[in-house]
Amino acid sequence: MLVDSDTGKTVMPLRGHLDFSFASAWHPDGVTFATGNQDKTCRIWDVRNLSKSIAVLKGNLGAIRSIRYTSDGKYMAMAEPADFVHVYDVKSGYENEQEIDFFGEISGLSFSPDTESLFIGVWDRTYGSLLEYGRRRNYLYLDSLM
Repeated sequence: MLVDSDTGKTVMPLRGHLDFSFASAWHPDGVTFATGNQDKTCRIWDVRNLSKSIAVLKGNLGAIRSIRYTSDGKYMAMAEPADFVHVYDVKSGYENEQEIDFFGEISGLSFSPDTESLFIGVWDRTYGSLLEYGRRRNYLYLDSLM
């Protein structure tokens, strides 16, 4: 359900998820937000029409436990409890996706403020780590300088 944080009153119940939700994130535009659920889906909602979600994004293994948007709102990442992080192009209507597949329990994720890096926390007693993925740029025009 969407709740007014000032009053604590329910604004609108959200229908579509089949189980308990673990994560949510607001898009920087303040109009759309995402919810991650035990039913292995992430739903995208528009506050102007909460009768149904505008997109349903599916995970591979388990609940969607972490969701983050880049500060410019161009990308959204969602993490499953283990092994998979999905990065979506928001402008494409969440159609274009890159899946990051590795071995490990995921403790969380975050984008850098400049949107150039994605950080993924891996929880493991032996190999606990912080993975950093940088954005790949195609600067083909620089080839002409060589």
